[in-house]
Amino acid sequence: MATTRRTPRGVVPVEPQPGQESVWDYPRPPRTEPSSEHVVVRLGGAVVIDTRRSLRLLETSHPPTYYLPLDDVAPGALRAAAGSSFCEWKGIASYLDVVGGSDGGPDGQPVVAERAAWTYPHPTPPFEHLAGYLALYPARMDECTVDDEPVRAQEGGFYGGWVTGRVVGPFKGGAGSSSW
Repeated sequence: MATTRRTPRGVVPVEPQPGQESVWDYPRPPRTEPSSEHVVVRLGGAVVIDTRRSLRLLETSHPPTYYLPLDDVAPGALRAAAGSSFCEWKGIASYLDVVGGSDGGPDGQPVVAERAAWTYPHPTPPFEHLAGYLALYPARMDECTVDDEPVRAQEGGFYGGWVTGRVVGPFKGGAGSSSW
């Protein structure tokens, strides 16, 4: 039986199959939920994050954004980056460069994904539990996996959603979705 979902005009949600979630069933404002899924992030051939203690941020029309504990980041894999941004729900974000393994060149320089991650050092009260976590753009990493499934990045350069076979859309971020 089909579920009635509130969507913008012309948006037809994909009906989830067993074991899937529709992003059109996610709330607004967003909510977070703990996840014990095995999340691994690789950059420059090195594992920079490996955790089973992530938080999934769920918001209407968006694939989940995974927030990963700073304690589970490999030593030296993060460095402060310039700039900040503001989220109406979570507050002021600070950006981080992600530093991975060697670029394979003769000088063995690390691969650096500039401003590829962000954190909320002092999130707003409803999202205080995000302190000590970071989110990142999966498109800027070599690979992100959730329970060994490779992640596809949410379309568009602004959002950090993680698309797996577990979620169905359509997803905000693609062409024509700016008014959603």
